Amino acid sequence: MRGPTPTPDEYVDAMVQVAERDASIGRVLREILSLDGAVRSSALDLVAAHLRVHSAAGDVLACIDMLKRDAIAQRLTERLDAARTPASGGPTTPPPV
Repeated sequence: MRGPTPTPDEYVDAMVQVAERDASIGRVLREILSLDGAVRSSALDLVAAHLRVHSAAGDVLACIDMLKRDAIAQRLTERLDAARTPASGGPTTPPPV
């Protein structure tokens, strides 16, 4: 029997944790999240279709579905930006001009 369905905040938490453990995941998520909502949704539909062919786990497909939602994308972007450190994302303040 499966446990309760995770809340949107739990999905965001999980994605942030994965991005913190693997910088390449963080970079990919930031690229996806930077897309316009309609473009992001269409691109993620293609990714999900590809993953379904390869029998991806349901939680992976649920995360992809969450990334299509503008409110989730905004929350995740904010969390990823807040978690970004100078070592992983460059200086926190711009250099003097």
